[in-house]
Amino acid sequence: MDLSAINPILLIAAMIAASTPILLAAIGELVVERAGVLNLGVEGMMITGAVCGFIITVNTGSPTVGFIAAALGGAVISLLFAFLTQVALANQVASGLALTLFGLGLSALMGQSYVGIKPPRTEATPLGPLADIPVIGPIVFGHDMIVYLGLAIVAATWATLKFTRVGLVLRAVGENHDAAHALGYKVKRIRTAAIFFGGACAGLGGAYISLIRVPQWTEGMTAGVGWIALALVVFASWKPWRVLLGAYLFGGITHLQLNLQGAGVAIPVEYLAMSPYIVTIIVLVILSSDKSRAPGSLGRTFHASG
Repeated sequence: MDLSAINPILLIAAMIAASTPILLAAIGELVVERAGVLNLGVEGMMITGAVCGFIITVNTGSPTVGFIAAALGGAVISLLFAFLTQVALANQVASGLALTLFGLGLSALMGQSYVGIKPPRTEATPLGPLADIPVIGPIVFGHDMIVYLGLAIVAATWATLKFTRVGLVLRAVGENHDAAHALGYKVKRIRTAAIFFGGACAGLGGAYISLIRVPQWTEGMTAGVGWIALALVVFASWKPWRVLLGAYLFGGITHLQLNLQGAGVAIPVEYLAMSPYIVTIIVLVILSSDKSRAPGSLGRTFHASG
């Protein structure tokens, strides 16, 4: 065992990067659930974003264009879920599971000819002298643009939900869609917009995996990250800053256990691999006494027109 091989500064910086896919997917799902919709198709939207972003990046040579395509890919496939649940009034749980299966199958088909190909490298965001500051520089200022975009989305989501009329309307729809409809709000349109946003965030998270975390295409490479994102929304009690904490917790422990394996820690690999899930479950149990509750209309189908 050689723990000296682990650089703590680089470890913390890598933990932040490792948390980004979960953070993006979870903050998108939080907005969807605050609108009263339960979308279990996060995994399907993430893997669709991963393959769309990868294909476009390889063919254009531009990771930026690839990430835009990934967001659009995740958002477009989310509209299938929106149609099923908001227009056809299908069951949200069944529709979400179907979306995940559809996304996994579609991505496998689209990515067949891209296995083994390396995408263009996504460079770190140039922040000049800030990145050269000892200790703080590599941890805070040495990341790529998507890490900072994820943090910006969390901050914007928190501010929107707390301080703006848009956030008030979204929360009203999520708490009591019938009352919101009686006040003249277009419940289905608002929910569809939230679903579209959630799909775009999930697509970005998926592309982060295929373009930065594991820069290659492999079938099923999201490996359950979408399901963890769903759990983190509950862990966060539907609060944006808790989503950030939960994502850093799970992503950080996941990366730490990989480093411990590499350092030869005398703990069976299987136990180390389980540790992120065990810690997340423990935290969920500890926070289960939180008085925060789910949005009142979460998972309920809205039948009136509009």
